[in-house]
Amino acid sequence: MEYTQLGRTGLKVSRLVLGTMNFGPQTDEAESHTIMDAALGAGVNFFDTANVYGWGENKGRTEEIIGSWFAKGGARRDKVVLATKVYGNMSPDGDSVWPNDDKLSAVNIRRAVDASLKRLGTDHIDLYQFHHVDRATPWDEIWQAIDVLVQQGKILYAGSSNHAGWHIAQANEAAARRGSYGLVSEQCLYNLAERRAEMEVIPAAQGYGLGVIPWSPLHGGLLGGAIRKERAGGGGRTASGRAADTLADPTARAQIQAYEDAVDKHGLEPGEVALAWLLTRPGVTGPIVGPRTTDQLASALRAVELTLPDELLRSLDEIFPGPGPSPEAFAW
Repeated sequence: MEYTQLGRTGLKVSRLVLGTMNFGPQTDEAESHTIMDAALGAGVNFFDTANVYGWGENKGRTEEIIGSWFAKGGARRDKVVLATKVYGNMSPDGDSVWPNDDKLSAVNIRRAVDASLKRLGTDHIDLYQFHHVDRATPWDEIWQAIDVLVQQGKILYAGSSNHAGWHIAQANEAAARRGSYGLVSEQCLYNLAERRAEMEVIPAAQGYGLGVIPWSPLHGGLLGGAIRKERAGGGGRTASGRAADTLADPTARAQIQAYEDAVDKHGLEPGEVALAWLLTRPGVTGPIVGPRTTDQLASALRAVELTLPDELLRSLDEIFPGPGPSPEAFAW
């Protein structure tokens, strides 16, 4: 496994991030434990979750599964850089959203972190991330709450997710005025088929010293050999939902076919190439992989050791051209 520092921090993290969103809804507790053991054994030390994972009446369940894995001992907790998130509604299922049970008020941040710590069975969270932008809460209030948690030892760093470039700038300028450390990471949608983050989010993250953590690196399975799997009669999640809708568009389908053809030409696997491409991108700490099985984890791990040929990199840019830097991307 390769390691890098998370943004401007001294924290060393693996270049693959283990995403746990499937733990509970798709993968039972025993298999989830097996996947986490395999990831840790392969050197993956960066685990990502969120308080709402588990969803619906089971929200919080994913954190509980991670907590039960930590409870097995063997220095599991000490070896892991643990990241979770706050923002989503954590009111009991069936209830309307009770005031202050979501978003980023100081009240909710305080309650949410204590609830996550209990579910995770730990005394601290390494990276506490804002799952979305809260347009109603001023950054001064957010940083006041975060500073208290840092002083209490409940969290070490703060990060963002799904923030625009100007949100990152606004957040870290407000932090600087307070003498707070500010955001150290941004978790954003970024992959070969969705490169809009290159316009402003990634430059802002680089400018302010944030590590970029891409989510959905296979774009809902589209970049994992979707057409090949479709022809073989499989496809799993690519057989329905966003992936199926995209493949129903002739132009998009031709683009994905060109991608699979280019990858096949070099004898490589589409999903591994999509992950390896992200590892070549400036500012990227490591993509989040969300395996449902140990086989899927093994495929993701191979991507770290994969060196993409220059010819293939050029082909990928031709098939999936990025928007280019701002402001040239939208101006003369």
